[in-house]
Amino acid sequence: MWGTRVVGVVVFGAVVMAAGCARVQDDPRTAGSRPSASSGVLGLCPPETVEQGEPSPCITSSEADKYAENHAFRAEMPITAQERVDAEGKRAALEAALRELGAGADEAAARAAAAEALGLPTSSVEVKAAGFGVPDGGLSVGGGEGKVCVNGSLDAEGLARAEVAGRTNDGTCLPGDGGH
Repeated sequence: MWGTRVVGVVVFGAVVMAAGCARVQDDPRTAGSRPSASSGVLGLCPPETVEQGEPSPCITSSEADKYAENHAFRAEMPITAQERVDAEGKRAALEAALRELGAGADEAAARAAAAEALGLPTSSVEVKAAGFGVPDGGLSVGGGEGKVCVNGSLDAEGLARAEVAGRTNDGTCLPGDGGH
């Protein structure tokens, strides 16, 4: 009795899984039609180039588009010119604080100096000593309020830089490394 139920469940599961793998063009309800934007059935175009001017039954995509989509989390939120001007004093203060620390500064010292320069608690300051956007042998710091961030870097020779930037789409001031 249990054996029959188990076989029934397995067969039912296989049928459901196979139905989920069906191709749109094999569906008799779509006979004679091509997927279109109005049908809501669009897939990615094959790598061949789609001719311009013809309606496309698929979504065109290039390697550059895929790269941009995969790295969109690093993109900055837009900020206004006035927000940049308003944060200029903090940018200058952060650059001066990093310059004073000099080459070889550790993460704790950089976090404390950045927090003081930006008027933030140390827990609100991001610090990276390696990864995307960090100078070789140096570190990056960032912090801010709302969507406005002030980010700085210190390289192995002690060169300090700072800039006003929009918070990333990921919600951080310093762009993430990714990993995919």
